[in-house]
Amino acid sequence: MFTEFITSNWALILVLLGFSVSLISTVFLDRKTIMRMYALIIEVLILSVLVFAEFRIIDLYEYSLVRTILIAIRYSATPFLVAQIIYTIVKRQRWYVFIPALVLTLIDFISIPTGIVFRIDETNQMVRGPLGLFPYIVVGIYCVLLIYLMIKHSKKQATEKISIVFFAFAFVSGMILPFLIGSDYLPLFCETIAISMFVYYVFSILQVTKIDSLTGLLNRQAYYSDIATEPEEIKALISIDMNGLKKINDNEGHAAGDTAISTLADCLIKAVKRKHPVYRVGGDEFVIVCRKISESDVAELTGSIHSIVAETKYSCSVGYGYSEDGKKPIDDLLKESDENMYAEKQEYYKKQS
Repeated sequence: MFTEFITSNWALILVLLGFSVSLISTVFLDRKTIMRMYALIIEVLILSVLVFAEFRIIDLYEYSLVRTILIAIRYSATPFLVAQIIYTIVKRQRWYVFIPALVLTLIDFISIPTGIVFRIDETNQMVRGPLGLFPYIVVGIYCVLLIYLMIKHSKKQATEKISIVFFAFAFVSGMILPFLIGSDYLPLFCETIAISMFVYYVFSILQVTKIDSLTGLLNRQAYYSDIATEPEEIKALISIDMNGLKKINDNEGHAAGDTAISTLADCLIKAVKRKHPVYRVGGDEFVIVCRKISESDVAELTGSIHSIVAETKYSCSVGYGYSEDGKKPIDDLLKESDENMYAEKQEYYKKQS
């Protein structure tokens, strides 16, 4: 039986082993997230053993009670796995995300004697009860929430969109295929979950390697990558530089300087309202890339930045470069925005002297 399990689940085992090795060598995720992913790997492996056992006794009527228990576990495990993925990717997610999964688990196990969700009939076939679709509804809700959170926490980049589309496809197929091909889907169930988890891991690494650790904004590497994508759609670049950062570092220390930079980053995010990507390209240097935007909207955005930053104790200089037809080279746009920003900075220091 062990050999048969290994043979029938070899692809799954390879995916989980590859996933585990990748987690050992990663330096981009915090330890808590890594440990939660290891827990997911172990849970999927255990679930694959239970699914294998269920599949082995599917034609043995004398084991119908055992099979019913295994079905209850399988139905209950899926929402728990998705809830745990949500719990892993959302840093401040509370434990109550597991409540629907707990409720479903209770109903699934009540179904063992009552058959309200499923039962094994006299021909040894599984038959859905009055609440037979309830497990799929709960999993569907979890999947919609998971995909929503992935979109919400992404930076709307092409690579991230591909990962999210794949993730959505994997989970939707996991909900539809059982209705299309029946019990033959059981051996593929855990592989679908494992591959989806690994794709999410890749998705996480893509995010982390593009994020500035201090501010949470996109970093310089992401900036160069993004401006090379459909540059003809880029109508404007906005350059922002903090005023007086050196004085803050000298008088109050670098921790205070980091606080100043983080505060300015928060102001920029508030100003763009997630419509345009914001990049930290240097110590206190930021760039906003604007696609398909009018010059009046760019001017309004720069004014909004000044207004929001003015509500703090900090100050910044802002300048922009604009291309009406999108044909101006990116280097020229950046040069124009930097020149306008430095002109504003000179005017600021003149007033301070």
